[in-house]
Amino acid sequence: MVDLGVNIAGLKLKNPVTTASGTFGFGEEFEDFIDLNRLGGIFVKGLTLKNREGNDYPRMAETPSGMLNAVGLQNKGIDYFINTIYPKIRKWDTEIFPNINGSIVEEYIEVAEKLNEVEGINAIELNISCPNVKEGGMAFGVSCPSAVAVTKAIRNVYSGTLIVKLSPNVTDITEIAKGVEGAGADAVSLINTLLGMAIDADTKKPILSTITGGLSGPAIKPIALRMVWQVYNAVKIPIVGIGGIMNATDAIEFMLAGSSAIQVGTANFIDPQISTKIIDGIEDYCKQHSIDNVSDLIGGMIV
Repeated sequence: MVDLGVNIAGLKLKNPVTTASGTFGFGEEFEDFIDLNRLGGIFVKGLTLKNREGNDYPRMAETPSGMLNAVGLQNKGIDYFINTIYPKIRKWDTEIFPNINGSIVEEYIEVAEKLNEVEGINAIELNISCPNVKEGGMAFGVSCPSAVAVTKAIRNVYSGTLIVKLSPNVTDITEIAKGVEGAGADAVSLINTLLGMAIDADTKKPILSTITGGLSGPAIKPIALRMVWQVYNAVKIPIVGIGGIMNATDAIEFMLAGSSAIQVGTANFIDPQISTKIIDGIEDYCKQHSIDNVSDLIGGMIV
C-alpha cells in the first residue's frame, strides 16, 4: 500500500491532489462526476467581502494549449458562502480551502476574520495575484512590500493555515515568496495565471471585454514548474504547485520540483473526472517505482 498522505504546514491531506480556485466552483458542480471525498482538498472559487458581479462578457477565450479568463471574481460575498454554501459542502471528507480576495487590505482582513470563526475550515488561500480585476488582486502580489503587508495583516487575524497564492507576473518570484514567508505565511501556492490577451483579426478587436486576462492550461506548465523549483530552493515552507497540470505525470513533475501538493485547474473543464484519475495515476507511479510514501517525491528531482 502506498501512503498518499501529505502535510501542508501541519494540515494533513489524504493525498496531494486538490482542485484550483475558479475551476471547480464550490465542488457541487462536480458531485455527479466524481467522489469528492477522494480529493485531498477543494480550493473554492474566489470570495470577496461583498457581492461581486465580475467582468462583462466575453470573459473567456480558448488559446493554443490553454485558455484566457477574465471572470473577475464573480461571487455572492463571504456571508453568502458561510451561511448558504458551506453548510452544504462541509459534509465531504476533504479539506475546504476558501480563496479570499479584496480591493483593499481592510476587505481581506474582514473576510479572514469571518472565516476564522467558521468551524471545520482549517486553512485559507490568500489570493494576492489575480490578474483580471481592476483594483486590488494582482496589485498586492507584484510588489514585495505590499505582498508582505497584506500577509502580515491576515496573519494577525487568522489562526488557521495561511496559504498565500503568488503571481508569476513578477521579475523575481523568490523575492515575493521569501517576503510572505517572513510575514507569517504557512505555505505558498503558485503559480496563478499569466497575464495575456487575444485579438480577433477579422474585427481587429480584443476578444475579452477586459482586453487582457489570465492565461492557464498546459501552455504555462514549463514556466510554473520552473518557478516552483526556484521557490522550493528559496523558502522552507511548503508549496502547492499549480499551472497546466493535465495528468498524473504532470503532477509528479511538480512534486519532484518541490510541491508538497498540487492544484488541478484548466483540466477540470476538459475532463471533470481528471482529479481522481490523477490520484490513481500517482498511486500507480509510486507502486511501479517502489515508493511507499508519496511525500518522498517532494523535491526529488536529481540534478
